[in-house]
Amino acid sequence: MIISKNRLNEIKKNFQGKRIAVIGDMMLDSYTWGDVKRISPEAPVPVIEVNEEFNRFGGAANVAVNILKLGGSPFPIGIIGSDNYGAIFSDLINTAGIVSTGLIVDPKRPTTTKIRVIARDQHVVRIDKESKEYIGREIQNKIYDTLLKEINNIDGIILQDYNKGVLTPALIKRIITLANKKKKLITVDPKFQNFFSYKNVTVFKPNRKEAEDVLGMKIKSEADLIEAGKKLLSKLNSKYLLLTLSEEGIAVIEKGKDIRRMPTKARKVVDVSGAGDTVISTLTMALSAGADIMEAVYLANYAGGLVCEEVGIVPIEINSLFDIVKRDE
Repeated sequence: MIISKNRLNEIKKNFQGKRIAVIGDMMLDSYTWGDVKRISPEAPVPVIEVNEEFNRFGGAANVAVNILKLGGSPFPIGIIGSDNYGAIFSDLINTAGIVSTGLIVDPKRPTTTKIRVIARDQHVVRIDKESKEYIGREIQNKIYDTLLKEINNIDGIILQDYNKGVLTPALIKRIITLANKKKKLITVDPKFQNFFSYKNVTVFKPNRKEAEDVLGMKIKSEADLIEAGKKLLSKLNSKYLLLTLSEEGIAVIEKGKDIRRMPTKARKVVDVSGAGDTVISTLTMALSAGADIMEAVYLANYAGGLVCEEVGIVPIEINSLFDIVKRDE
């Protein structure tokens, strides 16, 4: 597929200021870097002498940052805890210039945090602080009311589910019903637990493993892909189904049409961390900017490939994305 430079410029211009609500599991990625010079006398474990500590957004919060870097105006809606990590998260949000009025503090839950300890580029241990229990009805109502208040001022909604309890089946149904009533674009990055709760959305974007797990089948051949696509569309009734296939790119599945394929754009895969967040962010921004589904998938696939060439979770800047696409075209 080739997009003309004029069309790319038009889509890029339309990216600016698009307001996208990102609803889901807000996370904090906390890193501790150091050196190992001795083994502890208390137990046969390494002693890390800390050189550096820093924090980054993870989960749905990373999607919000991607929207920001692509020229949009993210509106994250989710929860954080009344704890130290929640305070760090709030500071990061404010420093980034992202609106924080959609963040709800739930003192009964911890801020979902992934704490990584790394010594000389070796990942030593990861510590997860989280609750996977579904949020209560009161918090669900607060999330829904926050979206309801802003629904007329947003261009699209991303539901970013990591099965950490924020997106409950009841809340998912209410959000989708509202979005369809208001004719709002709604895209979904699902996980196993709520997979079939996401009915009647614009775009549903699972990866191969997620689709295989819920369908109880392997997707290896084109025939498998067609069968899986039909089953998922029948159950979900989404306008588009995007199945990400790692090095095989993305399959675009739509009722009544042949499967369309978009090959991967990663030239040198270094780290796949954050690629899915970048794909759903770019896809939603492009669709809200007036791109058709194949144009949006093309740009999203490109962005995801560029992220895979970087170490760590690195959002793609709008100018970098469009400049590289134009150069390669």
